[in-house]
Amino acid sequence: MADTNTLKFGNHDYPVMSGSVGPQVVDIRKLYNETGMFTYDPGFTSTASCESALTYIDGDEGILLHRGYPIGQLAEQSSFMEVSYLLLNGELPSKGELDEFTHTITRHTMLHEQLATFYRGFRRDAHPMAIMCGVVGALSAFYHDSTDINDPHQRMIASHRLIAKMPTIAAMAYKYSVGQPFLYPDNSLSYTGNFLRMTFGVPAEPYEVNPIVERALDRIFILHADHEQNASTSTVRLAGSSGANPFACIAAGIACLWGPAHGGANEAALNMLREIGTPDRIPEFIARAKDKNDPFRLMGFGHRVYKNYDPRATVMQQTVREVFDALKVSDPVFEVALQLEHMALNDPYFVEKKLFPNVDFYSGVILSAIGFPTTMFTALFALARTVGWVAQWNEMISDPAQKIGRPRQLYTGPTQRDYTAIGQR
Repeated sequence: MADTNTLKFGNHDYPVMSGSVGPQVVDIRKLYNETGMFTYDPGFTSTASCESALTYIDGDEGILLHRGYPIGQLAEQSSFMEVSYLLLNGELPSKGELDEFTHTITRHTMLHEQLATFYRGFRRDAHPMAIMCGVVGALSAFYHDSTDINDPHQRMIASHRLIAKMPTIAAMAYKYSVGQPFLYPDNSLSYTGNFLRMTFGVPAEPYEVNPIVERALDRIFILHADHEQNASTSTVRLAGSSGANPFACIAAGIACLWGPAHGGANEAALNMLREIGTPDRIPEFIARAKDKNDPFRLMGFGHRVYKNYDPRATVMQQTVREVFDALKVSDPVFEVALQLEHMALNDPYFVEKKLFPNVDFYSGVILSAIGFPTTMFTALFALARTVGWVAQWNEMISDPAQKIGRPRQLYTGPTQRDYTAIGQR
């Protein structure tokens, strides 16, 4: 270090930048011009691609903050609509501001009627995420009045539309897969209650929203609202850096989220619980997880970012029990989940390696208990994460330092060679 504010590399000093919290960052924007060299960082795990004031994660301490507010406090005391307002606007709303925001979102929930025909172009067995990619990308063909990214008012309208319409899009994807008629939104219900009704209700009879299930799902939405510069968020920002319209950017995020290494973890955790089958088989699978020669791994335990307890999982522990009690769940899979959680939390091997249950372990169990098929799990993740994507996209568009994304590479292919005519090869 040349001093506390620069890092010396060769004959050049590079500024060291400090955020409001978290590790310092070396500004290497002039590195190539001054040294003729790039940095090599596969996965960009040691590279800050942007400046952001939205979400902060400290994986070692198990901290997740949205605009400075701990995720536990938001999940316990707030609502998804309030968290959405916070992420978009930077501050918690007054009651009047929240009422106005909720009113605006509620009145943007309907889809253009022609989109119902669009759904019928998919096969009945199409994955909901395949449908969501297509439908969200197609929104730009229906809402031309909110695709000018240089107009702050149009960006706001597009943001509200995406947050409002995603539950309708996801519910219609589910209805289409099971051959049931689409249900129009009901403006008298909450954001989450409306989604439950559109998913599980039928036109033939009234649907009564279970308040415990509604609250549990609202918490799951809060816990998945944003998670800093993960793969799908980075995809949204990268697509947005080219000037693409917001609907295309969010469709790109959905496509990235679909990957099993990103959005499919809760489905993998539930499939593992089903493989275990009954509580008496848990010791066998724990032994397999400890065996270095056995490829089996406990899904839903540990996290790439959190090296401590996933702060989102703490909220989900109690929610699991509330949902089980409310729905009188007796499926052995849920008994396996509760006993596996207890055994892992008290096993020195898992404690030492900090393999704690994460949010995916609990959310998959809860979503299954509510009645969602596993194919809908990632679609629900996309629904919740839309607000984070939209907030990140808005922040990126407003950042004067933002440039079109253009990662470099370490080229290892052939050096220049001359073309040879096909008859001479």
